[in-house]
Amino acid sequence: MALPIEPDTISHGIQLAVAPVFLLTAVAGMIGVVANRLARIIDRARLVESQLKAHVPEPEATVAWRELDELRTRGLLANGSIGLLTMCGFSIGATIVVLFLGETIDLPVQRVSIFSFLTALVCFMLALGCFFTETMIATRLLNFGREERRRVKALARQSKKTV
Repeated sequence: MALPIEPDTISHGIQLAVAPVFLLTAVAGMIGVVANRLARIIDRARLVESQLKAHVPEPEATVAWRELDELRTRGLLANGSIGLLTMCGFSIGATIVVLFLGETIDLPVQRVSIFSFLTALVCFMLALGCFFTETMIATRLLNFGREERRRVKALARQSKKTV
């Protein structure tokens, strides 16, 4: 069965449908980055949990529980980001199919393509928001030896008072 479609129409449909693929490439890259961060979060949580199982003293246990809470929050944000990026990729794929079909078989699907593309963009922006929040929490966790410096300064002050 031959399709009564002109080659120019098919090539224009392909050109139109390929444009969103660049966003799909960005989504794939973001999924890789966030999945890597999630793996590191899981590894860190396992380490902290193993320390807790070793029955650490109370001050360290409190710090460990606080860190586990923050790791859980970071993990949920990373999972949310991956979910949103997956929905974004699905919406971009739907946009590509709809644009191609709309161009090649004169299917009136402009509104569907607009909705699917805008859905993809909103999901991408929300995923970036989750990613940003997760990285802010991770950065807040970094203390770069701040606690140790405080302890040393406190010990130095105490030794000056006793002298």
